[in-house]
Amino acid sequence: MAEIKKLDGKVPAGDDITKVWDNYKFSMKLVNPANKRKFDVIVVGSGLAGASASATLAELGYNVKCFCIQDSARRAHSIAAQGGVNAAKSYPNDGDSIWRLFYDTVKGGDYRAREANVYRLAQVSNNIIDQCAAQGVPFAREYGGTLSNRSFGGAQVSRTFYARGQTGQQLLLGAYQSLMKEVGKGKVQMLTRREMVELVVIDGKARGIITRNVVTGEFEKFAADAVLLCTGGYGNTYFLSSNAMASNGSAAWKAYKKGAMFANPCFTQIHPTCIPQHGDIQSKLTLMSESLRNDGRVWVPKQPGDKRDPKDIPEEERDYYLERKYPSFGNLVPRDVAARNAKQAVDAGQGVGATGVAVYLDFADAIKRDGLETIKAKYGNLFDMYERITDDNPYETPMMIYPAVHYTMGGLWVDYNLMTTVPGCFALGEANFSDHGANRLGASALMQGLADGYFVIPYTLGNYFAEEKMMGHKVNVDHPEFDKEFNKSKERFTKLLSINGTRSVDTFHKELGKIMWEYVGMARTAEGLQKAIDLIKQLRSEFWKDVKVTGSTDGINIELEKANRVADFLEIGELMARDALTRKESAGGHFREEYQTEENEARRDDTDFCHVAAWEYTGDESEPIRNIEELDFPNVPLSQRSYK
Repeated sequence: MAEIKKLDGKVPAGDDITKVWDNYKFSMKLVNPANKRKFDVIVVGSGLAGASASATLAELGYNVKCFCIQDSARRAHSIAAQGGVNAAKSYPNDGDSIWRLFYDTVKGGDYRAREANVYRLAQVSNNIIDQCAAQGVPFAREYGGTLSNRSFGGAQVSRTFYARGQTGQQLLLGAYQSLMKEVGKGKVQMLTRREMVELVVIDGKARGIITRNVVTGEFEKFAADAVLLCTGGYGNTYFLSSNAMASNGSAAWKAYKKGAMFANPCFTQIHPTCIPQHGDIQSKLTLMSESLRNDGRVWVPKQPGDKRDPKDIPEEERDYYLERKYPSFGNLVPRDVAARNAKQAVDAGQGVGATGVAVYLDFADAIKRDGLETIKAKYGNLFDMYERITDDNPYETPMMIYPAVHYTMGGLWVDYNLMTTVPGCFALGEANFSDHGANRLGASALMQGLADGYFVIPYTLGNYFAEEKMMGHKVNVDHPEFDKEFNKSKERFTKLLSINGTRSVDTFHKELGKIMWEYVGMARTAEGLQKAIDLIKQLRSEFWKDVKVTGSTDGINIELEKANRVADFLEIGELMARDALTRKESAGGHFREEYQTEENEARRDDTDFCHVAAWEYTGDESEPIRNIEELDFPNVPLSQRSYK
């Protein structure tokens, strides 16, 4: 049996967590401005993490190549984020602070995140708002001109800054403008319509990537002194999710197969507020922002099987179950708690709508209290989107919502510097595991992406270059390792085309999604997880024998793109199930039915599982090694998470 490694998160020494980052910044080695021009950096992804990192590093003087799958950086999936971005400015004067944001985030993640990273995130959060406001991001404002705040789940203060229900779009446009300014100056080369298909590692360090141009089908080699992966999460493993269709886990998976460990893959977030699935032929689900739970009340009929119109169900026959069970937080409990309770209501036969797999989110009281125009001003674009999709007017009848796969807290393992276990390969934003533990609080994803890109990586990347004495040790694409990976990539795509089986790529992806949702979804059991592993192995074997990919490697071939990603999803899904099976506890979004309290809440095992699981690749046909990073909580002592 392979020896389990204990990973070092490289958190700087210091008893006072409030000073660790500031002291570390001073102790880090610097690269002087003239020398920065001698370093090349590859950034894969142009969302909030990728765009902010590319712009900031270019402003510092580095030569940056930024890659994205889309035709424009501004089409990254960050644009879909709706409700807001957290910061601890305490404008409402309601008791917020950096420490409270830190505390809420550690607690919200069910004590499975690294404390030092979370504190740093809270610490730089205020800088994010200043940065974005200076860029012209049109945050909502009060009558007097100050920025507005609203509440999100898992907090009893209002700390979420927002731009109606379009916050992700506005923040991304701010970062995009900064990025394009550097493109205009020649410091960033923007390479669109490229998908990373391989990470190139030379002498143990990440030194470049192989890409495939999704328009021409051409494979290309790119060399650099460091590679930053800002490629989002792997939620589309489930097929149906709130993610864009192009979102995938392939870049991170390629890094995993080159030695970058994959941390906590089972920690996935099922968002409680999505438009329910309406049939078998849809390809994605649509998110309704968590901010709606500020004013909307979640309820189901008390009587199972009650199919009356919601207007005909009197108040005393409604179960406002979140308000009943969690009086302190009510409808603003964290996402994992809200999602699990919606499932419980549906499983008890109290679900609503034609399918019975939905609950109500009702704005009647808010409209009566604040007026129709006030609610329109806060949520108008979300209500319009809901009506376009469902042909139902949420101002007049309650929305119907149900949980859907949304975000992945797991990702590539990184140390305090955001570096993976492959030196020179960094992971930022949702692509890493570091800040959200077992459950992400709403409005923290945008916060992390921008914090990593604007305020963390500019320091830690320079420190890497200086410590590793990288200057003068250039490699270029003529290195034999580039040829090897280039040929390997081409062979993979040729192989996918040559199978010429009988089943489409989508049939495999849908089948994988059903296995994942059934056995690795909101509630998990040892028996179900083992079944998932067995079924996914069979499905993967069948995929490589019977998938039919039409077209050729030349030019646009969406089926070939999908096949490459689904091949990876089949492996990612198995690792997710394996991680969930070995984590014999419930924590945040990972709910094992065998490990729950008498009140059906998650029951952690802090004796055996107060650690990060960091999986190490050992080969396609052999079991990966489960390494660990021990976690300790001297500042936010371990306790049973309660929102009652």
